[in-house]
Amino acid sequence: MLRTALTLLCCIPLFLIAQSGKTFLHCGKILDGVGGEMTEMTVVVEEGKISQIASGYLRAESGTEVVDLRQHTLMPGFIDLHVHIEGQSSPASYLERFTLDPADVALRATTYCRKTLMAGFTTVRDLGGSGVNVSLRNAIRAGYVDGPRIFTAEKAIATTGGHADPSNGRNDELAFDAGPAAGVVNSPDEAWKAVRARYKNGADCIKITATGGVLSVAKDGSGPQFRDAELRAIVAAAKEYGMHTAAHAHGKEGMKRAVLAGITTIEHGSLMDEEVMELMVEHGTYYVPTLSAGKFVAEKAKQPGYFPAIIVPKALSIGVKLQETFAKAHRSGVRVAFGTDSGVSPHGDNAKEFGYMVEAGVSPMDAIISATSTAAEVLGQENALGQVKTGFTADLVAVRGNPLGNIRVLESVDFVMKEGKVYKQ
Repeated sequence: MLRTALTLLCCIPLFLIAQSGKTFLHCGKILDGVGGEMTEMTVVVEEGKISQIASGYLRAESGTEVVDLRQHTLMPGFIDLHVHIEGQSSPASYLERFTLDPADVALRATTYCRKTLMAGFTTVRDLGGSGVNVSLRNAIRAGYVDGPRIFTAEKAIATTGGHADPSNGRNDELAFDAGPAAGVVNSPDEAWKAVRARYKNGADCIKITATGGVLSVAKDGSGPQFRDAELRAIVAAAKEYGMHTAAHAHGKEGMKRAVLAGITTIEHGSLMDEEVMELMVEHGTYYVPTLSAGKFVAEKAKQPGYFPAIIVPKALSIGVKLQETFAKAHRSGVRVAFGTDSGVSPHGDNAKEFGYMVEAGVSPMDAIISATSTAAEVLGQENALGQVKTGFTADLVAVRGNPLGNIRVLESVDFVMKEGKVYKQ
């Protein structure tokens, strides 16, 4: 019923300009998403794709839309590989699990979708919610809601009592024994069933919680929560259904098991050490650090009453380690892909992650590449997204000034185009 309702929901797009013919973007500078730089160029957009990139500022033909970005830097639309688009952290979040209906969640989420798109993020990977995320993806794709292109895991897969077990923290009357349909497994066979259930429900990828979590109502935030055979079963099932895999992980042992099982991305990685880094390099595992979430939870844990008491020690001890761990992983050669965990941190603030990455020693160019061509690789979209290149989808953003000199300018995006439509100008 909810997905049907969302399909019928029609939100008036903000700043939407439909492109029926050619659009010329006169760009002072272009960062192409793979390390290349160009100056004083024209990008031609037709039918939602980049049809030409020419030197100089081409003279517009009759009926051609011209966008003046001569004082701006144009880049591919940004990709955030770790968001939770259904909600946003607040002191009321834990209670709202029992008071909000799915329709309430969906309608609130449309505002988070718009904020994300207006911040320059034209694609996101949603790593776990209630299933509303699938409906949001479909509504955005159909044009009923303004928002980024969504690749979603639908519901994360956990073990009994683990991070993402939906029955955690409930009293006896409300508690239930969650199984594979709810994303909770305790054997390889159940792991296969849970992956198949995600596929049945419309997931694009699979997310597991390989260790405990900071924000779950449970004491342990770092111990491993899957056996090796369960992890191998999840990865094998996901591959059969054409889906890549992501592993929430804070502790070393859970990360090792996930990497050795063939997981695609490690999320957070707070307590990662040199051994895990070497394994990730060897196996080609991507690292999605989510520095924004680490900083946010460490700050809010100092605010009395923001989190339940059981969460505060985890937030104070684990959240602060992320940036230091990330710096070591980057120096070790681990492939970094951009992700914020927005929904923990506020939606629309996604671009602050660039600054945190640069603070940790990453070059501005590498930070941008992590959110463009590298992130597109993770999604299997390396031939369509993440580059300013002829034939690619016209997902484009522009900022005034040069982010290679001041990465913080990415926090004020002036121009957003998605699939050839201008949403912000």
